[in-house]
Amino acid sequence: MFYGITDLPTFVLGAVLIVLLPGPNSMYVMAVASRSGVAAAYRAAGGVFLGDTVLMFASVMGIASLLRTIPAVFLVVKFVGAAYLAWMGIGMLRAARQLWRDRGGVDEGRPITANDRVPFRTALIISLMNPKAILFFLSFFIQFVDARYAHPGLSFLILGCVVQTCSVVYLTALIFGGAHLAEAFRRRRRVQVVGTGAIGILFIGFSAKLASATLR
Repeated sequence: MFYGITDLPTFVLGAVLIVLLPGPNSMYVMAVASRSGVAAAYRAAGGVFLGDTVLMFASVMGIASLLRTIPAVFLVVKFVGAAYLAWMGIGMLRAARQLWRDRGGVDEGRPITANDRVPFRTALIISLMNPKAILFFLSFFIQFVDARYAHPGLSFLILGCVVQTCSVVYLTALIFGGAHLAEAFRRRRRVQVVGTGAIGILFIGFSAKLASATLR
């Protein structure tokens, strides 16, 4: 046992697999990288990092219990988050449509949406508007913490650092991958249109998934 953590290798493996699952956070960071560059994408990644940190802290502090005991709170956060994701998805579809209309012009730059101008804030909102994440962090972390350990807060801190380290590595790979693809396809307008539209559709899908989520 390592500082109250019952099975650290298994937790690390689980954290890696969880981080690799596609979600609105990672897709947004990659989209910003492809449209606005590495610096803006790292600002978005900073918002994801802060948002996930807040959610992990909230889960440990008992916010998960509040969401379970007061379903109305869960519903409000859930539908606000779903509406925000849908709004982002529609914005990306509109950007793709505008890019397609301008395909005959001389400007070969990538479309910049309103969300790209404030990537940190946008990514932070995406992270925080997901009540299921609080419940997930608590249910996942608690499996690896020995209830008899005198300092469980330290155990949760270590587990949180593991998850965030995996997240930083993965988001960095997405950022440079997205920037590389943008550079490779910057003059292929049809590829840009399809890519932007596909990410917009994904966000609308994320919105529908969150809107249909339950406490169970």
